[in-house]
Amino acid sequence: MKRSIGISIYPDHSDPARDRAYLELAARHGFSRLFMSMLEVTGGRDTAVARFRGVIAHAHDLGFEVILDVNPGIFDELGVSYDDLGLFHELGADGIRLDTGFDGRRESFLTFNPYGLAIELNMSSDVAYLDNILSYQANRPMLYGCHNFYPQEGTGLPYEFFERCSRRFKSQGLRTAAFVSSAVGESGPWPVNDGLPTLEMHRHMSADVAAKHLFATGLIDDVIIGNAYASEEELAAMGAVDRYQTCLKVDFVEGASELERAIVVGEQHERRGDICDRAMRSTETRVKYRGRPNPAHDNDGELQVGDVVVGNDDFGNYANELQVVLEPHRDARKNLVARVRPEELVLLPLIRPWSKFRFVEA
Repeated sequence: MKRSIGISIYPDHSDPARDRAYLELAARHGFSRLFMSMLEVTGGRDTAVARFRGVIAHAHDLGFEVILDVNPGIFDELGVSYDDLGLFHELGADGIRLDTGFDGRRESFLTFNPYGLAIELNMSSDVAYLDNILSYQANRPMLYGCHNFYPQEGTGLPYEFFERCSRRFKSQGLRTAAFVSSAVGESGPWPVNDGLPTLEMHRHMSADVAAKHLFATGLIDDVIIGNAYASEEELAAMGAVDRYQTCLKVDFVEGASELERAIVVGEQHERRGDICDRAMRSTETRVKYRGRPNPAHDNDGELQVGDVVVGNDDFGNYANELQVVLEPHRDARKNLVARVRPEELVLLPLIRPWSKFRFVEA
């Protein structure tokens, strides 16, 4: 399934001109999904149409897919029936996210709406909600999943729970989404805004690293910045993220040779399938660079987690093999070449047997 990155805007708390400029900026950096909250809408149907339709049309002109976040209270406020989603079609939305669920049968019927609106479900509950909906023969291609975000410090999902919830949806082949947080965004749905991530571990993590982490889980297809407005620097960094394989930022040590630099950043790496605890091994480099001299250097200290090493001339058949250290150890046959940036060490456990990965110099 193709992966995308997205932003969020909150028309009930924002200036339309600023929203349009933000959409244009995000589009230039490869963003193509827009989350719009309707949970705070007041003033009835005409007000909602005036507030949302123009921004949505502009988003479509820029290539965005637009999902509106709704709940039963909004249906009452706008006089919308669950039997007729015509208003959301009139607004130009591509889908609606049900912040609150129903009995399963109703959600199933909603996936057959005549407007072709996607129905996105709240993923942040480890219950058989999805199974119930599917048992009513829902229209699977029109059924998405999207996690909540959590404005209050300390209330985001723990990773293990997130993983269980996400597997319920991913195992059924459904499209999935989750949120990361901008460090500078101050706009969200509620007055409390300590950032808007799905995972608590991401609350103070940069948006691009958090996005890397979510993509690396293999459980999330779309990563959305929950709060507005992210800076252009954040948008550019997240837009540069490889959505399909983990790309680790490294700092080279001063003594790294041109050969070693080529081995690290010039090659497509694959973790060896018969894994070990001590290091993550990329063994094709020792084949490609067999016979190329690699004198020992930076090889007398204790290697730490995240150190990138290359076998030196004393390593025999393993000379020029690349490894990423997973457990501290000493081995004079390995040259310390580079170090994974500390904030990206969280990605290492998600590089599994046979996973492809790359490096980029920070």
